[in-house]
Amino acid sequence: MKNENITEDSLVEQNAEPVLENQLPAEESIAPTAATKTVRRSFLDKVKFDSWKAWIYLLPALILLAVFTVWPIINTIRVAFLNDYNSLGEQGGETFQLGIGNFITILASGDDFRTALTNTLLICVITVPLSTILALLIAVALNSIKPLQKIYQTIFFLPYVTNSIAIGMVFAAVFDVVGDFAFPDLVQSWGFVNNILMKMGLDPVNWIDGLGDASYWPKMFVLIVYIIWNALPFKILILLGGLQSINKQYYEAAMIDSTPRWRVFTKITVPLLSPMLAYVLITGFIGGFKEYSSIIGIFGDDMAGGQLYTMVGFIYDALPDAQYGEASAAALILFAIIFVVTMINLWVSKKTTHY
Repeated sequence: MKNENITEDSLVEQNAEPVLENQLPAEESIAPTAATKTVRRSFLDKVKFDSWKAWIYLLPALILLAVFTVWPIINTIRVAFLNDYNSLGEQGGETFQLGIGNFITILASGDDFRTALTNTLLICVITVPLSTILALLIAVALNSIKPLQKIYQTIFFLPYVTNSIAIGMVFAAVFDVVGDFAFPDLVQSWGFVNNILMKMGLDPVNWIDGLGDASYWPKMFVLIVYIIWNALPFKILILLGGLQSINKQYYEAAMIDSTPRWRVFTKITVPLLSPMLAYVLITGFIGGFKEYSSIIGIFGDDMAGGQLYTMVGFIYDALPDAQYGEASAAALILFAIIFVVTMINLWVSKKTTHY
């Protein structure tokens, strides 16, 4: 029989696994060859060379940042803790003691600091929520229309690329009264806004040049209107981009269920837009605490006779008198306030933001 000729050795050969010609033992396959080492070394050398090239390209920008950003921050912290610091005295060899005298002077300065802090907080509390809500509504409206959408986006974005001082001067011209407000017969022009009020049978208001406590709120109203109007373009751009990135399947499912529009807005749009809302709120508060140029543009460098002092205005007013120590201390106080408010916003956003 054919099967009887099968020996034990042939069975072993049949059960043995085929050996590939190029297959190497385990030790030889793991051990790197000289060619592999050469390729790896050349790759690492290339990576190191590319990293050095990257640092060389970044060097001019890093130098500018170090000179005009990093060093001023370090110097501000240093000067803030030098009592009665004077730059001319330092150049003349005068020494100053370390301490917190500048902070004590600011906190005890009285009405100026309290007015600056109150105005700054009032601007932030009023303008940031209102501008965010208006920007959200406008962004939703722009996202829902198709004809002329790009043109409307351009129109709403124009104030963002316009100089704030120039816009402030336009606002001042719109609200200002030409002539002495106390003598109506001598007034040459009541201004655009007052003409509208007088057409409606209302009394004109001295929006810009009024003095005393009674004129504070008209001035603050003009400032709030300007800040909200000036803050809308950036927020609309961010929120509109967020709206266009929302998955349309959510709205299609809501349409199938016949969900009311207000419920779609509150249960779909706002939650899915919460990361962008958190971002614009944080940046809005930071910008509100640094408000200064808009007040100068509308009311002049005296900031409405000191009635509309802000923290940044308080800092700038200390510079002409060479009170650099007090200005630096006020800058650190402002930084601490912004830092605390930002941390609170980040903590709240973690609880309310949906990713």
